[in-house]
Amino acid sequence: MKRGLLATALAATMLLTACGGDSRLSVQDSCKLLNDDQFKPTGNQIQQAKQVADHYADMAKKVDPSIGTLIQGMADLQKKVAGSSTGVATPDQQKQFSDALNSIGKVCGS
Repeated sequence: MKRGLLATALAATMLLTACGGDSRLSVQDSCKLLNDDQFKPTGNQIQQAKQVADHYADMAKKVDPSIGTLIQGMADLQKKVAGSSTGVATPDQQKQFSDALNSIGKVCGS
């Protein structure tokens, strides 16, 4: 009896995984979510940088992987900014953000 339940649970898990059971949005819905995002950080520069990093990481988990990977990279970069003494992105970090946003724009067709 237990063997049958285990096999059924394993089969259901495999089916959900194969069918995109991670509940991420489609590319189109991901782009809409990003376009409609109204997140506004508060506090000082370092607090804002931390909030933005967390927001990016959260968004990366929700959107299509083709966009989520780019957003997670932005979250990782923003964490570095938040860890700096000023909470302000360097020119090189600003370029990396810009490049990521341009790549997202290409995926979203804007």
